[in-house]
Order: sequence, then C-alpha cells, then structure tokens
Amino acid sequence: MSTRVGVLGATGAVGQRLIQLLVPHPEFEIAALTASSSSAGRTYRDAAKWRVDTPIPDDVADITVVGTDPDEVPDDVDLLFSSLPSDVGASVEPAFVEEGYVVSSNSSNGRMDDDVPLTIPEINADHLDLIEVQRDNRGWDGALLKNPNCSTITMVPTLAALDEFGLERVHVSTLQAVSGAGYSGVTSMEIIDNVIPHIGGEADKMETESRKLLGSFDGAGIELHGADVSASCNRVPTLDGHLENVWADLADDPDPAAVAEAFRSYPSIDLHSSPEQLIEVFEEFDRPQPRLDRNLGGGMAVSAGGIETTSNGIQYNCLAHNTMRGAAGASILNGELLLEEGYL
Repeated sequence: MSTRVGVLGATGAVGQRLIQLLVPHPEFEIAALTASSSSAGRTYRDAAKWRVDTPIPDDVADITVVGTDPDEVPDDVDLLFSSLPSDVGASVEPAFVEEGYVVSSNSSNGRMDDDVPLTIPEINADHLDLIEVQRDNRGWDGALLKNPNCSTITMVPTLAALDEFGLERVHVSTLQAVSGAGYSGVTSMEIIDNVIPHIGGEADKMETESRKLLGSFDGAGIELHGADVSASCNRVPTLDGHLENVWADLADDPDPAAVAEAFRSYPSIDLHSSPEQLIEVFEEFDRPQPRLDRNLGGGMAVSAGGIETTSNGIQYNCLAHNTMRGAAGASILNGELLLEEGYL
C-alpha cells in the first residue's frame, strides 16, 4: 500500500520537480497539492505554468489545488513535501507539524535549529534520531526534517569521503546554474554573457550547513564538525547543474589515487532514490561538466574530477543536479528515510 503524500507549494519550480518524481514513485501516492490563495480551488493544470521537461502527469493534472493550510489538507496524508519559500515556510511548516503532519522540507528556514534534523541519508541518516529531541522540546506529534541547500548537497558527500584523511579546512568556489534561483530569480539581461559573483545568503548556508551535516549526534543534539569552511558563490548561465571547485586541507597526505578511491568507495544507501554509485569519479581533468554529467544516477549522483594535490591537501571539482539531488530529489530521499525508519 502506497504512502499518501502532499506537496506544499506545488506550483513552483521545485514543487513541479517533486511532482515529476513522485508520480512514478513506487512507495508514494500524491493525495494533496497546495499553493497560494490565488491558485487554490483551481485544477493543477490551470494553476501551474508547467515548465518541467516532461508533460504534466495525467495523475495530478485534474487534482484541485487547496490552500496551504492544515485545515485544507486531508487528515490521512502521511507525509508532506515542502517547497515553500522560506519566509512562508517559517510559519506554515510548524503549523502543519503541530497538527501531527510529518514534513520533509526543502525550504531553508530552520535548517540550523538545534532540534531540526538536516540530513543527506547517505551521509548522516543517524541524525534522524534528533526527531525525538524535537518532539520532546516542542510537544509535537509530527516531525520536521530538512534537506540542505543545493550547493551544500553537491559538496558534502565528497567532504564526508575525505574525512577519513582528517578534514581540517575547506574553501569552495561555486558555479551555480540559473534554475537554482527559480523561474523569475535571474533575468535574461542579467545572466546572458555574464557571471554574477555573489548569491545572497548562499555562502553562509554552505559554511554552516556543511559542519552540521558532517557533525555527530550525541543523543541530545548535533556536535558540529570542526573543519573551517569558507565559500564564494557565483551564478553562471547554465540551466541545471552546480559545478564547484573545492580545496580541502587534510591532516594526512593522500595522493590523488587514494582520494579517487575514497570517493568511489563511499557507500550509498538502500533507498529507492539513492543512486547505486553515490560519487562518480572522472580521471579526465575537464570533467565533470554540467551538460554532460548532471543526470548521472538519474540526477541523484555527485560526480568529481580534476583531483590534484596541493601544499596542504587536495583540490578537485564536483557537480550535482541542483533541482534533483539538490532539491526535490533530496526531499524525496529524506521522505524515503522517514518511511524506512518508521516515522510514517
């Protein structure tokens, strides 16, 4: 029997990607779609300007969109995937959880809260135990789980693999696709023939979220990883796929072959949306590339290449699909983890 799910913010870019991935999902069945008051009461095909690269699924096209309010979502929905804007999610998501819903959220609000799990299932599935702390602290019957920022998700699997060599310091410079800003986030006149060398709030997310993801759960909270992380974030004129240049200072002195093996051998997890090979490694120095490699592992793999030694450690490039692994796919993978661990 399928788990009944809903999508909060179903008409936006990430909401549409969630629907694209959920309709064929073997474990989940879409039972509710929410959006703003201007879309509520309309069929989904009328409310959403569908922009995903596959046709709007017949299974959802005629579903009536409801308002993003706990009173309008059926009680028998087991799990909600949230793609709400952060300013909306900050108040709306807790309102759903207070009513007993379990929410797997892509929104950035609350990611660094002490009692909110921030998870990449292949990296820190044990952080899900923080839900019990959350329930004790807040008196909730439901639960709130977050996935990280798209740029953070691209890098952290490689950092987790490097941690066996003693991860001490990280600097990353990103080349981030325009889809990460949403459909109306960057105008064509801003991005054509251009690179924008700043993305508001992005560097801070990478610097803080990475340490929480790589940290350890001590039964009461998350002890942040001790590595220093600094980031510089740039918007570039590619459609999908965040490419990142990473410099990592390590306590040990591995050669590029040892790093490549650490990447290749880092384990995946037995969940439907997780790729068989979490980190794909290229020997070529001109790979990975967004156009060629963003869809590896169904868009859920991270790829790495250009591995070289530096005076203090290693440098390399990594890439992931920012709306698949970095957003909608990440939320769904967290939902699968919640189901696997008995929270639904």
